[in-house]
Amino acid sequence: MTTKKQLYVLQDILGTNQKVASEIRAACIERGVLVLNLMSSPGAGKTTLLEKLAERFRDAHRMAVIEGDIETERDAERIRAKGVPAWQITTGGACHLEARMIARVLPEVSPDIDFLFIENVGNLVCPASYDLGERLRVVLLSSPEGDDKPKKYPKAFLTAQVLVITKSDLLPHLPFDVERVKKEALELNPALRIFVISALTGEGLDDLAAFLLESSRELRSAHA
Repeated sequence: MTTKKQLYVLQDILGTNQKVASEIRAACIERGVLVLNLMSSPGAGKTTLLEKLAERFRDAHRMAVIEGDIETERDAERIRAKGVPAWQITTGGACHLEARMIARVLPEVSPDIDFLFIENVGNLVCPASYDLGERLRVVLLSSPEGDDKPKKYPKAFLTAQVLVITKSDLLPHLPFDVERVKKEALELNPALRIFVISALTGEGLDDLAAFLLESSRELRSAHA
């Protein structure tokens, strides 16, 4: 009986979350805003990637960021320092963001933007179960984490559309097999787009930025 009650409660929570996420997605698509949900372990480089994209998009493309962390506004402060509006959601212990949290912040976000990036709480497990209304789910995997993560944390890779392998500048110094990661990730999800980048050297950032811009153009063209 206890197991059944727990299952019913979880189904209700996820069902409610999905309803709110669908409403967020519809509203942002209508506005032509490309919403991206960034997931990774702590320290994989989500905030640094957003800083580098802010530098590239600054003159021609508008972006905003919603940051998720257990405590502090440190990541939001870093993004604001780049001239990008950012909102911090502190979960107070929860290991993931939920759609209702995004819905509370969304009215403060200008509709006159091209990209809304949601930086999820650092975790490869819980965030994978919660749709935030994103158009693209991006999972980041840094080279210091090891090349065995796709099969160990499959849901994060199964539910993503994009895999970004970060900190490629460290590859010569680490036992990290990029081809193994690509192979195992694509076995789980053959549709994944994969990028290998270094925020430090700039490797791969132009290709990733070009993909995001093309995704934004496709969204706007499809709903013009």
